[in-house]
Amino acid sequence: MNVLNQLEKQLIVSCQALEEEPLHSSKIMGKMAIAALEGGAKGIRANSVADILEIKSLVDLPVIGIIKQEYADSNVYITPTRKEAEALLAAGVDIIAMDATNRKRPKNEKLADIIQLVKSQSANVTLMADISTVAEAIQAEKLGFDCISTTLVGYTEATQGANIADDNFALLKQMIRSVSIPVIAEGKVDTPLKAVKALENGAHFVVVGSAITRPQIITKTFTDALKKG
Repeated sequence: MNVLNQLEKQLIVSCQALEEEPLHSSKIMGKMAIAALEGGAKGIRANSVADILEIKSLVDLPVIGIIKQEYADSNVYITPTRKEAEALLAAGVDIIAMDATNRKRPKNEKLADIIQLVKSQSANVTLMADISTVAEAIQAEKLGFDCISTTLVGYTEATQGANIADDNFALLKQMIRSVSIPVIAEGKVDTPLKAVKALENGAHFVVVGSAITRPQIITKTFTDALKKG
């Protein structure tokens, strides 16, 4: 079965912890993936080859793979260059996600060239475009991506302060109307109700990360509420 069909209307859990975070460890992310599986998740989004290999050894779920890598000459950091894309291919992920915004990439690499590289090396891997605007979604489809994710809404200069759930998911619905490939809701989907609403408004599936797998952020929502109360 096509992986996108397999994940339709399901919850995918993003199991990530950066180096400066308390849970940064491939072993911990592997356990987090097991917990997500036990909770009913149907897929995992993971960052770094080490985390991906650990997770794949422990759970039999489709993996959306990314590599977050910062470069001095660009703000693009989600699978930003050919190097990261090739590493994800070697790790055997089901879906490779990469920044598909209109921003300049490191080393002046071109997104179209990275897509061509991936497709020439694997006919089976699915390509996910992490975007922030409708125009970027349209362009991603033209470039040959298999699906689009709203991951970067609110995280680029052009969309600062935006939230995919704003105005009853108006931006999500506009993206869905503008392309013919699946659109995934990801980014600030931080409650079960928002996840349900995203699917009701046409999202192909939902990816949730911080609200499930970052306890320091979850804790802060409680402490902030207590301070206000």
